[in-house]
Amino acid sequence: MAAPAVESFAVAALRSVMVRVRQAAERSGARAENVRVVAVSKTKPVSLIRDVYDAGHRRFGENYAQEFVEKAPQLPEDIEWHFVGHLQSNKAKMLLSAVPNLAMVEGVDNEKIANHLDRAVSSLGRNPLKVLVQVNTSGEVSKSGVEPANCLELVKYVKSRCPNLEFSGLMTIGMPDYTSTPANFKALSNCRTEVCKALGIKEEHCELSMGMSGDFEQARQLRR
Repeated sequence: MAAPAVESFAVAALRSVMVRVRQAAERSGARAENVRVVAVSKTKPVSLIRDVYDAGHRRFGENYAQEFVEKAPQLPEDIEWHFVGHLQSNKAKMLLSAVPNLAMVEGVDNEKIANHLDRAVSSLGRNPLKVLVQVNTSGEVSKSGVEPANCLELVKYVKSRCPNLEFSGLMTIGMPDYTSTPANFKALSNCRTEVCKALGIKEEHCELSMGMSGDFEQARQLRR
C-alpha cells in the first residue's frame, strides 16, 4: 500500500521542480520552454516512472546500462531516454540495441567510447545519435569526464571522426554537496565559449547540461 504514496510524491516533486525552473528562467531572462528537464530515474521502479509519465513528463535519464536495458522495454516508446554519465565502451551496442528510443548520451568522455558509439549506431542503421561531451569541472579523481583543457580536442574528434554521432553540447556533474557548483558551472560555460569560438558554432546550438534539483538555479544564471 506504500507504493502509491511514493509515486504521488514523485509527481509532486517533479511539479515543484518545473515551477522552480520557470521561475529561474524568468529571473535570467530566458524562455522556460528552452530549458529541458531530464528526470533521472536510476534505481527507481518502473511503476514510479510510469506514474511520472502518466503525469505528462516524457524525458527520463538512466545511469546504469544493465538497469536501463531491463526497464526501458517495459515503458512507452515515446519516452525520450537519456543515458547520463560514464558508459563502458563494451556496453554501447547493447544499450543502443535494447533502447531504440535512446535520444542522447550525456557522457562521452574519451575517444574510445565515442568510437564504440559511432560504430554501434552505424551497425544498427540508426539515425545519428546526439551526444554531449562530459567535462570534469570539479577536478575530482573519482569522477568521469575530460579535463576542461582537453575539452576542445575531444569535441573536434567527435565532430570529425564520428559521422554517426551528432555533437550537441557539453555536460558536467558538480560536487555532491553542491559547495563548488558555481565554479563548476562557470568552467563548463567557459568550455562552451572556447568550443564555439574555435569551431564556429553558435552558442545557442551548443547545449549545456548542468545542475540537479538542488542547484540548477545557479546553473540557469549562467545560460544567458
